[in-house]
Amino acid sequence: MIDLKRIPSPIIRRGNATVAYRDPAVVFHEGVFRLFYSHVVREGDGRRFWYLGVMRSRDLVTWSEPELLTPRDQNLNYSSPGNVIRFNGKWVIYLQTYLTPNNEEFGTEDARVWTMESDDLERWGPARLLAVKGPDVAVKDMGRMIDPYLLEDKDEPGKWWCFYKQNGMSYSSSRDLKTWTYEGRTKCGENVCVLVDREADEYVVIHSPKNGVGVLRSRDLKEWRDEGVTTLGQAQWPWARGRLTAGFVLDMRSHPEIGKYLLFFHGSAPNTMEVHGHASLGLAWGEDLRRWEWAEGGQAGRV
Repeated sequence: MIDLKRIPSPIIRRGNATVAYRDPAVVFHEGVFRLFYSHVVREGDGRRFWYLGVMRSRDLVTWSEPELLTPRDQNLNYSSPGNVIRFNGKWVIYLQTYLTPNNEEFGTEDARVWTMESDDLERWGPARLLAVKGPDVAVKDMGRMIDPYLLEDKDEPGKWWCFYKQNGMSYSSSRDLKTWTYEGRTKCGENVCVLVDREADEYVVIHSPKNGVGVLRSRDLKEWRDEGVTTLGQAQWPWARGRLTAGFVLDMRSHPEIGKYLLFFHGSAPNTMEVHGHASLGLAWGEDLRRWEWAEGGQAGRV
């Protein structure tokens, strides 16, 4: 039984100077929440390695220890999962490479978006590059792209969109998840999570501006309106006061034991030695994507 009142803290997993927990993406299946995320390790010699990690929970209170799913390799640094979808009998996860061959603070221009498949959400096949600019664009000419997210079109079943960070939020379409057509872009933050609001007949983009969790809405992926930003309890959370970001919303309204949206995010502490240090995963929940609450009785809306 899931009881949000039993969650003891807004923090799911606390980071430190050695390990950062970032960029959550969550799927709920057969009673298990699987939280995929970026697991960033700073080794003793100062080098940082990025991994795709996963933790599991049945009640949102107790989480399993982190499990790393990708290799230790600064020429890959698989990370930043966008989401997990079900397609043609397979589970498919979308993620990025974030290359730092010389221990760069940020991923190089060779960062690209990728996909992996699984039969059971536990064992994952090899990563496959997504040619989201189209089959005629060479890999070297794709440009830097990170933070992919997949969503089926709200009006055309069988048509899929890949949203990713490049010049704001870019997006491409496909019907087989292999051959893609570039469709356009809009001004937006990073780490996008895209939902469909059936009542309003709109796409809802949860994104990360410079700080906080922002919301954009559109009916046609062309005209957008900005609905503001929330920083949740950042003012009272020393662990998130540096930056609160990477919001991921899981719609659990149809599950009677929860009946709400769940908002996963990460927060980083200020005045740390490096950009990617001291990042912790957090959780809030709400009924309407406008107001959120969390453990310890906190509440906040958008401004």
